[in-house]
Amino acid sequence: MDRRTFVKSAALTTLSVGILKEAFAAEMSSPGKVNRGLFETINRVQNPASKSPLEMSHAPVITAPAKVKAGEPFTVEISVGEKVHGMGPTHWIEYIELNIGNEPAGRIDLQSKGYLQPKATFTVVLAQDAAPSGMVTLIARQRCNLHGYWESSKDISLT
Repeated sequence: MDRRTFVKSAALTTLSVGILKEAFAAEMSSPGKVNRGLFETINRVQNPASKSPLEMSHAPVITAPAKVKAGEPFTVEISVGEKVHGMGPTHWIEYIELNIGNEPAGRIDLQSKGYLQPKATFTVVLAQDAAPSGMVTLIARQRCNLHGYWESSKDISLT
């Protein structure tokens, strides 16, 4: 075997081993098959009376007063899932965000280490002109590394 052939085959072997190693590592870090369809759109609860286990553990839950006064602070808590989503190195929530209608209000980014529960608390103050109709919609979004984007909303009255 001449030197050129040896170098080519050694390089190809090294490249192949690297690709296989990455593929194996990705397969090992996922506890199951990832449903890529969950990443194609924003997921929402389809039937609130009969939620699937995936919906119960991934749809954001918004806790906020039903009625608030303009100009006065109030608290909005968002937790991921009715039973709070677990966090670990293979399955975690990447971020939680809150929008007031179409306007961004806040966002937190989470790490996969497992130290935190995926919950966020925001202090919000709404001006009267934020809701000319007297109603405003809070929209919570989150992204799970295995189960995609999820969204929930809650209407509140502004007086």
